[in-house]
Amino acid sequence: MPPRIPLQQALTLGLAAWALAPLASHAQTADRKTAIGLNVSAMQYKGNFGSDYWNWSENKYAPGITFSRYLTSGLDLQLSGNYVELKKNAPAGRPYFGSNFATNVVNVNLGLKFKLLSEDSPVRPYLLAAPGLTYTSREGTIFRNNRTEVTDQDKNYFDLFGAAGIDFRLGDAVHLFVQTGQHFPLNANIDGDPARDDNSIDDRFLQHTVGLNVALGKAKDTDNDGVSDRKDKCPGTPAGVAVDANGCPLDGDGDGVPDYQDKCPTEKGLAALEGCPDRDGDGVRDGDDKCPDTPGKAELQGCPDSDNDGVIDQNDKCPDTPGGVKVDANGCPVDSDGDGVPDYQDRCPQRPGPASNKGCPEMKVEEKKRLQEATKYIQFEFNKATLKPISFPTLDGLVQILNDYPDYFLGISAHADNVGNDDYNLRLSDERAASARAYMLRKGIAEDRIVSHGYGESKPIAPNTTEAGRALNRRVEFDVYLPGDPNPAETKYGPAPAIPPAPVKAAAPAKKAPAKRAPVRRTTPRR
Repeated sequence: MPPRIPLQQALTLGLAAWALAPLASHAQTADRKTAIGLNVSAMQYKGNFGSDYWNWSENKYAPGITFSRYLTSGLDLQLSGNYVELKKNAPAGRPYFGSNFATNVVNVNLGLKFKLLSEDSPVRPYLLAAPGLTYTSREGTIFRNNRTEVTDQDKNYFDLFGAAGIDFRLGDAVHLFVQTGQHFPLNANIDGDPARDDNSIDDRFLQHTVGLNVALGKAKDTDNDGVSDRKDKCPGTPAGVAVDANGCPLDGDGDGVPDYQDKCPTEKGLAALEGCPDRDGDGVRDGDDKCPDTPGKAELQGCPDSDNDGVIDQNDKCPDTPGGVKVDANGCPVDSDGDGVPDYQDRCPQRPGPASNKGCPEMKVEEKKRLQEATKYIQFEFNKATLKPISFPTLDGLVQILNDYPDYFLGISAHADNVGNDDYNLRLSDERAASARAYMLRKGIAEDRIVSHGYGESKPIAPNTTEAGRALNRRVEFDVYLPGDPNPAETKYGPAPAIPPAPVKAAAPAKKAPAKRAPVRRTTPRR
């Protein structure tokens, strides 16, 4: 029956292993610092009974457990323990033929694991230096000199253990490892042979191990994207967004705009256009651009409009329309009255007229004549601005002309002869022009269509040296003109002079008894 480890010693070893476990690790990164592993080892004895090194038929299999603690990216602290029964019969020809041993061996080792390559490498070699304690419980016999001796013994030894291995990363928390190392329990007597060498390492054994290490805990992942904060280069990724190995949102087309924000995730584009391309560089994404190869305007779906009239060039039949001109669907200037004169050049855009008259209806010959002759029929009360009734039919006729031609304006200019005070004549002429205007306004003509000015005696049309000449100079003229044209009176006579204020009447002196004077002959008034 094989020897058994005393319960007290087994408990002591178990407690020691669990007490040291929180200090050790086999984590591949700093995300999960503590790991636990289970393994199985093939033990191969070497001692006075012979060598089983690399003789796989003599393997003795041992279960094991490993606790690890991450220290740095290249260094772990590792606590391991395993149990095996090493046994052997002395082979024929050996000095102790007929001898045998069966030794239970428990190893607990604590050491440093030196990891090579980077943490992210899928295959990672390492070296292990782990001194520890070896406990042996032996049952056996030694046959020599035709005498058999019992060699039963339980004893502890200081163990030197070194190994080399390779970690294979199976996932973020799981690693497969294979390892080969050698135990040197100093001065140990595993086989019970009382004859020992002086080098303290008569008995030793190889340990070939395969196992799984599982990292405990969960890596901190603030944005819950599956990439730990330590590795996450985009730690604020919104929830639910697919990320790459660096924790950054996927960008399938490589345009710098993550797919979850990219309106064109399969085409490289511009961030300003939400990841969509713009071949002609006009700021309109190609998918929305009706003219994707010609720069244009956003409001015209990316098509050009050379004259800025709102109609794209390819549809514009009048591509050189001046800026600001209202156009129709074909890009041509609007001609509301259909007279062939576009509204922007038409002085009368709502009524047709020839281009020679700037798009306005031409006044009939008889109406022009009536305007020219109207001056003959306008009369005022003597020395006043009050119209005589004889003037009304003429003015009514002018009102009718203005009603018939609603786009025309009327200029009224009044003149005087040179008899009397210049300022008085200027005031009186201005008041008479205003009186004629007021009459026509009362007949319904809009105020802004009639302008009146007085020129006094400054613009005679005949000599003032005769009564006939002075009569011609006392006149009221009527001139029609189109919108935008100057007042004909100002064209003929220049700007109207400023009207001087009327003189202030002096206070009447106290009345005295009239003195008798010789009768004076008075001049007959001219107005």
